[in-house]
Amino acid sequence: MSDANIGFDELCSLLSHLGFEMMVRGSHHVFRKQGVPEKINLQRQGSQAKPYQVKQIRAIIQKHKLAKEE
Repeated sequence: MSDANIGFDELCSLLSHLGFEMMVRGSHHVFRKQGVPEKINLQRQGSQAKPYQVKQIRAIIQKHKLAKEE
């Protein structure tokens, strides 16, 4: 799946599933998780997530080993 084809709501659900807490300030959806120093700040691009934000989130998930390998 391309970074440009990820739905904004899907990405927010993924972060919530991984234990991130969401705070909404205007159009900004800010995610934080204890033990992860990076703050994730998302904004919609229509119904899609912005591709550069998807790439940043993928890097954070890999860096902190938040995804379980099957």
